[in-house]
Amino acid sequence: MTEDTKSLELEENHNAEPDGNSQSPAKKKKKSEKKKKRVPSVNAKIEVLSNHPQKTPPLVGYFPSGFDPHKVADEEAAEEQNSVRARVYKHRNKPNRMQLVVSPTGSNVDFVGTNYLGEATAGKQHCTYALGVLDKATQSLKIVPIASNMIFRLDPKVRGSDVSENESPSVANEELSVQEKADRMKELTNLYGTKRSKMQALKLHALKQEDDPDTKKDLDVRMKNVVVNKEALEGTHAEIARNIPMYNTSATTPQEAYPLDKIILKGEWSFLEDLYFRLQETAEISANYPSFVRNRIYKLQDIQDEEEKKKLCCIFSYITHLIKYKDQHSMGDVSSAKGHKIPSMLRQKFSSMFPTSDSRRISTEKSNLLISHVLVLTLFVDKFSSDPADIAKDLRTSPYDLRLHFDNLGCKFIRKNNLSLVTLPIPLQFPDLRQKRRR
Repeated sequence: MTEDTKSLELEENHNAEPDGNSQSPAKKKKKSEKKKKRVPSVNAKIEVLSNHPQKTPPLVGYFPSGFDPHKVADEEAAEEQNSVRARVYKHRNKPNRMQLVVSPTGSNVDFVGTNYLGEATAGKQHCTYALGVLDKATQSLKIVPIASNMIFRLDPKVRGSDVSENESPSVANEELSVQEKADRMKELTNLYGTKRSKMQALKLHALKQEDDPDTKKDLDVRMKNVVVNKEALEGTHAEIARNIPMYNTSATTPQEAYPLDKIILKGEWSFLEDLYFRLQETAEISANYPSFVRNRIYKLQDIQDEEEKKKLCCIFSYITHLIKYKDQHSMGDVSSAKGHKIPSMLRQKFSSMFPTSDSRRISTEKSNLLISHVLVLTLFVDKFSSDPADIAKDLRTSPYDLRLHFDNLGCKFIRKNNLSLVTLPIPLQFPDLRQKRRR
């Protein structure tokens, strides 16, 4: 064996795979390339698009029958550009009502789904849906909301048949009533709601609960034993005439003159804790709050008792809701009040206490009553020695008109440190009522 032959044999033995475990250099290189291959990261600009009144956002539909719109039945349909056609119909007078119709090519069956009948009214859709589109060329991610957050159930229907939606077994016979929707929402809250939502639902149910039928039967018997307090009735008429909150003329302290529990009822305090929990996360509040509230947030720092601090926050929230309700139903265009959300229970109470006319405006008489409630609450916040400069700005009224409101509440003005402060002397003394002259 020559020297060249030995070197060749050694080279072959070096490249051989002993016991079948070693790999060739080409395979090792290919394996290492697979390990090194990674998905490149994308730095995209995210843009969230809002609903446009003139454009229809994307719709989402599903086929419970198992129909696959991307699966082609035959080769002829595959050659066509549009094997499936989708159409959206809107109600002429109610644009929120939509109907999605998917028509496969070459079939006499349409798949129809609505957002106002059947499963869409079951109250199961508590999530918000959106569609994201990533464009790697422009490095942008656009997020578009799904129309009305509705998911369409597309049920098959024979084209040209006279079967109406009401006769379809998969669609409800008629739209749900308000009571039926409330019952379904109550059932869903009990099953899947949070502990806080369940507690709020119980409190709301207790406030709306009617008298027991057996109690109504004995109502006449009980009323016979009731002693009528004529002085109290006369005092009630006086309160209505003065157009101020309920008061107590025999009060010995300013806190008793206008009882706070008669303004903010016992069941309403739990719906006013939003500001208290917000201040637990951040020390600053939004500029949408009235200036009276923003200028007195510092008072919370001096309060050590958490219950007392929560009580003051609830009074701040109640003042805010009253002012925003007044702005929402006034002649001026107050932009800060448009997006303000008032708890449904408080809105119902305000609607009955300060009703609006056909033009959704509060009358002057009811507006003055609302202002009186706000001013009484400001006295509680400032411990019955208040500077009315900022609350006059929040109520959008002149200092002269505001002084008349305070006088009608029995308040007096004093001068202290070059400031005009409002106080509430005890016992209450009201100005004489003046009747309007008839012309």
